[in-house]
Amino acid sequence: MKKSALIILFSSLLFVDLLPAQTRNDITPHILSMRDRAEVMDRWTEDRLDNLVPELMRRDGIDMWVLVAREYNEDPVLLTMLPATWQSSRRTTILVFFDDGEQIERLAVARYNIGFFETQWFPDQEPDQWKRFGQIVEERDPEKIGVNISGHFAAADGISHTDYKNLENSLTPELQQRIVSAENLSIGWLETRTEEEITVYRQINRIAHNIISDGLSEKVITPGITTTQDVQWWFRERMRDLNLTTWFHPSVTVHRGESAEQTGDFSGPSDSNVIQPGDIIHMDLGIEYLGLTTDTQRNAYVLRQGETEAPRGLRDALAIGNRLQDILTDEFVTGRTGNEILAAALQKAEEEGIKATIYTHPLGYHGHGAGPTIGLWDQQGGVPGKGDYPLYPNTAHSIELNAEVFIPEWNRNILIMLEEDAIFDGEKVWYIDGRMKEFYLIPRQK
Repeated sequence: MKKSALIILFSSLLFVDLLPAQTRNDITPHILSMRDRAEVMDRWTEDRLDNLVPELMRRDGIDMWVLVAREYNEDPVLLTMLPATWQSSRRTTILVFFDDGEQIERLAVARYNIGFFETQWFPDQEPDQWKRFGQIVEERDPEKIGVNISGHFAAADGISHTDYKNLENSLTPELQQRIVSAENLSIGWLETRTEEEITVYRQINRIAHNIISDGLSEKVITPGITTTQDVQWWFRERMRDLNLTTWFHPSVTVHRGESAEQTGDFSGPSDSNVIQPGDIIHMDLGIEYLGLTTDTQRNAYVLRQGETEAPRGLRDALAIGNRLQDILTDEFVTGRTGNEILAAALQKAEEEGIKATIYTHPLGYHGHGAGPTIGLWDQQGGVPGKGDYPLYPNTAHSIELNAEVFIPEWNRNILIMLEEDAIFDGEKVWYIDGRMKEFYLIPRQK
């Protein structure tokens, strides 16, 4: 990355942090050019390959890790190891890591050098790619050959049936017996955030929050005219204007006093409603930038004539939602499984009289990332498999949940649905760019 781009990026982080929260929303955070992004991402990838892979392989006791993909049918883990200028693998791509006890050898068995991997296959010497792969493995004689197969995590199940059979058939019977699942190794690679990534993640979240703040304001919404679908598409267009992408179509819904009670079933599409005074606007948005994702749900209140703030019942309900966030994040302890965290948090919430639903997930290369699942909205008794994975330090999580609260002014219950991105550093959870403690107001009040 150019030195000037680095200065702009980190200076913008420092500058906006010195400003009041309301002022920050008026600042468009600096967004790198595509060329500068590629330089940053490649530097991150090389650092991760040099320093993170050895740590993870030794943690899981795997001395050879093999990743295989064919063009347009890529292993999700392999995709994160390719150069930023590669949009896919090429032909059959085989990446190999081997730990000889002193250092990690990194090589490719492919028609080309692949960024950070130098190929060891030369067709003029051995035309058969898989035969050459078998020779490489036999020469190194690993004790465990880790392959990306998993019954629970899709992102760790990246090898296709055909590639697996080719891999297996290229090995001697003795070496075939040494094939093991690299599930935990793959998840560790995907979920672990480096120091540089964590630093810049703050900027990425601030960009998302800036988009949300603008979208949930009178800049975009005219009560009585603007529909929830209008706002959804405004979010999509705004992200394109900023040269960003999203990993899901934004959701925008309204909740109002006369509406039926919410069920918590989030599986269906939302209706398109005209936004009116007195509405709560709830939105869900995630951006992709520098190879990392965000996932945020926030709420706005549309002021009625004469109002200068949201009704007391709604403000109190939001405070209960914030308390539920605290209850959940207080249960984050290294080594605890997602199911253990979920059970402890739900028990504490019940003791405090909070009617809670928790469905928190990891975040990183993917919006619904690899790592411990902490509940699903329809599985509050625990999630087999994904919920049994333990919590590790230096991981990002989308703190997603809702609290069902009675609103006196509306004489009914509503769900306060919140989602904020956070880092677990091994000791505590901290929100990457703050969290919502007040409703956005439409129009804004000075």
